[in-house]
Amino acid sequence: MQEYHWTTHSPEETIALARKIGALLHAGDCIAYLGDLGAGKTTFTRGIAIGMGLGDCVTSPTFALVHEYGEGKLIHFDMYRIADPSELETTGFFDYPQDECVFAVEWSENVDAALPRDTMYLTLTRTGDEEREITLRGDERFAHLRD
Repeated sequence: MQEYHWTTHSPEETIALARKIGALLHAGDCIAYLGDLGAGKTTFTRGIAIGMGLGDCVTSPTFALVHEYGEGKLIHFDMYRIADPSELETTGFFDYPQDECVFAVEWSENVDAALPRDTMYLTLTRTGDEEREITLRGDERFAHLRD
């Protein structure tokens, strides 16, 4: 895995970057988000969905725990309320055929032990009201997107 870094200055720039990343994703990919409340994880997922051709349809899964987009092409989890990977059964996490969709996992640190071995990690850090430092640990397909 390589590490890529970007700085965005607005939600629109964050979505634009996520669109580019989303266009490069394929079934079997898992993106684990790291970042504080309000860091932009759902905004980033919105951009991924647009980049995957699924439209601007993403909402926060905080109360639902999971949302499906594009007839199961993108599965968006919120693991904030999951205290231990053993609680994953209640989320439906294991019911989705990961090799047939992309997983986007918010609060992934709560379930890190259950994530696939080749999971990509995306860290969003607030550095201002709208500015974000974004780091992706992923493979070489993202190299041409360097800041």
